[in-house]
Amino acid sequence: MIADLKGSEHPEEMVVVSGHLDSWDLGTGAIDDGAGVVIAMETAELMQRLKLRPKRTLRVIAWMDEENGGGGSQAYTKDHTNEFPRHVAAIESDAGAAHPLGFDVRMSAKAVEILRPVVGVLSDVGATILQPSSFPPGADIAAMSEAGVPALGVMEDGRTYFHYHHTAADTLDKVVPLELRENAAAMAVMAYALTNMKEPLPR
Repeated sequence: MIADLKGSEHPEEMVVVSGHLDSWDLGTGAIDDGAGVVIAMETAELMQRLKLRPKRTLRVIAWMDEENGGGGSQAYTKDHTNEFPRHVAAIESDAGAAHPLGFDVRMSAKAVEILRPVVGVLSDVGATILQPSSFPPGADIAAMSEAGVPALGVMEDGRTYFHYHHTAADTLDKVVPLELRENAAAMAVMAYALTNMKEPLPR
């Protein structure tokens, strides 16, 4: 599923926010990764509710088949590779639904420094970490990352994640509404900054 909130000034440039729809065969996929899809959808919802019109297009993607080969991201890459130079950044939430700590990032050091004031805005939520990674911070945005698109993965408190991950216990009652809202706030703040900064992040 792809849905665009068109940019007011640079609609051809876009920021991707995303999660994946499929789950492991034993579970219902609430934390892996229904929560990530909700967080991405809520990012667009928050912008609309607050009447924040992004200058660049915000693209919400609910990926399919992440657990079984990545068919959704492969199809997106096939259809949109020529647009990757105009993808300003890609964010994926695929680490559960617990309290957000910040973002794993794969981008230039200069781009990381540009984003430090953004995570400062999230100090009340506690999502202030920008942790550089040598690997794409999300399976579904890996192709974009490899093509040079600045990539971010929501970093969450993972202490209980593997109690439920890929098990029949991955059910909706494990999602804490307050923490889900914190995650949506973190992604929304970052996405809004990326869609409205004067110049795209340096690659």
